[in-house]
Amino acid sequence: MDNTPPNAAEPVTQAPGQAEAAPRTREVTVGSPQGLHARPADLVAREARRWQSRIEFVGSSHRADGKSILDLLSLAAAEGTRLVIEATGPDAEQALAAIGRLFEQNFHESQTAHE
Repeated sequence: MDNTPPNAAEPVTQAPGQAEAAPRTREVTVGSPQGLHARPADLVAREARRWQSRIEFVGSSHRADGKSILDLLSLAAAEGTRLVIEATGPDAEQALAAIGRLFEQNFHESQTAHE
């Protein structure tokens, strides 16, 4: 008896309108003298988790899940490191804008240093 489901050799397709779009990308530069350390990684991961889209950071040696603090720390991104953020999903543009603002504002580090 053949237990192979019908059409098992056919590729899995998504329903119309459900196809995964090409990722949106944005390049950012780590501006903090301490690099992408625990506090900024936490801010980035928290922001990334607010969005439905899959968010990944691409460094020179590997990619990291933007919703995981440990993955972000594994990038070992020092000051001046350029990273590409890839977002795939229904709110990719908004997610890239919000995460990009964190990098542009240097994770609010200059503000907290003077408080």
